[in-house]
Amino acid sequence: MSAGIALAQRVAQIAPSPTLAINAKAKQLKAQGVDVLNFSVGEPDFPSPPHVCAAGKQAIDQGHTRYTPSNGIPELRQAVCDRYRQRHGWEYDPEQIEISCGGKQGLYNIFQAVINPGDEVLIPAPYWVSYPPMTQLASGVPVIVPLDEKNRFDLDVELLRQHATNKTRVVVLNSPSNPTGSVFSEKALSELARLVQERGWLVISDDIYEEISYTKGPLAHILNVAPELKEQVILANGVSKTYAMTGWRIGWCAGPLAIIRAMNKIQSQSISNPVAISQYAALSALTGPQDAPKEMLRAFFPRRDFFVQSLNRLPGVSCVEPEGAFYVFPNFSSYYGKSFQGKKIDGSVALADYFLDEARVATVPGLAFGADAFIRFSFATALDAIKEAMQRIEKALAALQ
Repeated sequence: MSAGIALAQRVAQIAPSPTLAINAKAKQLKAQGVDVLNFSVGEPDFPSPPHVCAAGKQAIDQGHTRYTPSNGIPELRQAVCDRYRQRHGWEYDPEQIEISCGGKQGLYNIFQAVINPGDEVLIPAPYWVSYPPMTQLASGVPVIVPLDEKNRFDLDVELLRQHATNKTRVVVLNSPSNPTGSVFSEKALSELARLVQERGWLVISDDIYEEISYTKGPLAHILNVAPELKEQVILANGVSKTYAMTGWRIGWCAGPLAIIRAMNKIQSQSISNPVAISQYAALSALTGPQDAPKEMLRAFFPRRDFFVQSLNRLPGVSCVEPEGAFYVFPNFSSYYGKSFQGKKIDGSVALADYFLDEARVATVPGLAFGADAFIRFSFATALDAIKEAMQRIEKALAALQ
């Protein structure tokens, strides 16, 4: 590009996704023959279910390779409605559903549809890395509300109230959470519901990990504790995590008709429609056998338990046991200020670099999630790899002075 061509100012506000960048670096090292254990990416280490792959192939054979309606094929939108009714008792019309290119693009559409310049968005931290940039790209202002590790990262409604102003428009929920794996309590969500009703806010509920839960009973959800808020809540979900379909890029949003229609306008002028073949594969995922998610969950349990126990045995490290998703988010801040061969560990970025360079373990620094004391590990990988990684991490920490 010519040096005289200026980029849009909005681009200067944001950085590339750190999780994707670290994953790319880890893969590059691996391609060079370096023995890297990669715990950076939020992607199940399972193949997409066979019946889903078969449905994708069948869609090609049947000629489903053309444009679809911008908001997705009717059959898939109906399947999403059926899923909400059967699992939660929530009633949605297919016109209240938008199918998107992954949950991420659906969330982007939401922010673009509801945020005006200067609107403030309350984002509990630790947060998924893309919420603040999405807010900024919509000309909004992200307002970060820190949650407490001692409270298992549960939602703190009083803190939300303290951070709110007359410009507050939206509060973002992600439960189970990326990166902490925490699940917001029914008590906290009930308190939030009263505040949302009082202030007239919108709630964006990112439920992408709702099927990956280690709790015995059903997860608390704001629409279960306060069904009267349905016109103030927008849901985002997808098939990526539950069905190991990250590359198929299909998500969906459900919410008030006026907002969904606005999102459809944006989508029709940006991507035209989600991938036709992938939509038929997603339809098979939702309506076909549900064995694959259960199999994944059974595999995640021992990985989670080993990771948490091993991390909490390390000197100076604490790790809250995740109740959902497939991440652990240990606190390594007691090692900040130490050094290796003259290089100081001054925060999570430096420590993550150290783990990659010296231990050959790829992780994501907590700074990317608004919590610099922590490091995120994904346990969507084999238990043997987790065991080897913990040996390497323990040795690397012992070498710090």
